[in-house]
Amino acid sequence: MKLRWNDYLDCNATRLMGILNVTPDSFSDGGLFVNLEDAITQAQRMIQEGADILDIGGQSTRPGSIPITPKDELHRVLPILEYLVRETTIPISIDTFCPEVADVCLSAGAAILNDVCGLRDPAMRRVAAKHGKPVVLMHMLGNPQTMQQSISYGDVINDLKNFFGRRIREVEDDGIQEIMIDPGIGFGKTAEHNIEIFHRLQEFKLLGYPLLIGASRKSFIGSITGRPVDDRVDGTIAACVIASMKGVDVVRVHDVKPVKRALQVADAIQRVKS
Repeated sequence: MKLRWNDYLDCNATRLMGILNVTPDSFSDGGLFVNLEDAITQAQRMIQEGADILDIGGQSTRPGSIPITPKDELHRVLPILEYLVRETTIPISIDTFCPEVADVCLSAGAAILNDVCGLRDPAMRRVAAKHGKPVVLMHMLGNPQTMQQSISYGDVINDLKNFFGRRIREVEDDGIQEIMIDPGIGFGKTAEHNIEIFHRLQEFKLLGYPLLIGASRKSFIGSITGRPVDDRVDGTIAACVIASMKGVDVVRVHDVKPVKRALQVADAIQRVKS
């Protein structure tokens, strides 16, 4: 599938990226979909509920997570990726920071590369340029093992904008054009930083690139509501509606059905029909 952000995104509706973690240790749904049949069932459910993209991840990026080998990551993600490419028409995003995994998955039919490390690895930029498919550049302070340690910014929004300015120049110099940016909610940020990002989302829109937000079930929602990770759907809906009203193009979520319904109303009220 050949996908272009400008052709695929809709100024009248927020796109939903459904999360499919085929990991034993992700922060929210680890262990639920490691079996292929369970992963297929969940993927089909999210498609039926209105997901526009499915984002498959085989390496947990929760704080303190332990890296696995590329071989193990591919063992997790390839079966479900190949099934979905063969049996559905929905665009598939591969959520990985490993160049070897990205190369194999993009060759196998993944339409989007979602790298939580923001293509900091030159080898990953070479893979992305080779395949010419859309990428999501996310900001993360450090790496998953260290990102919640010694968090410090001058002004978090200005620091993130400076990061994106530098990184976008680097990836464009390497021949990568189809870019979406993701401020990285929960990746090396305190709850206060995450809330500030939501307050100032329009500043990221002014950078001129499509914008993705992944706030689903994140800890800052728990810090506000006092609810555990499996009881943050309401908070996720609120965050996604606010993101939509501030012009975010894609929201990445675990709970497709309730978010989809909320965004249908928010988009109908907020977005001007073209």
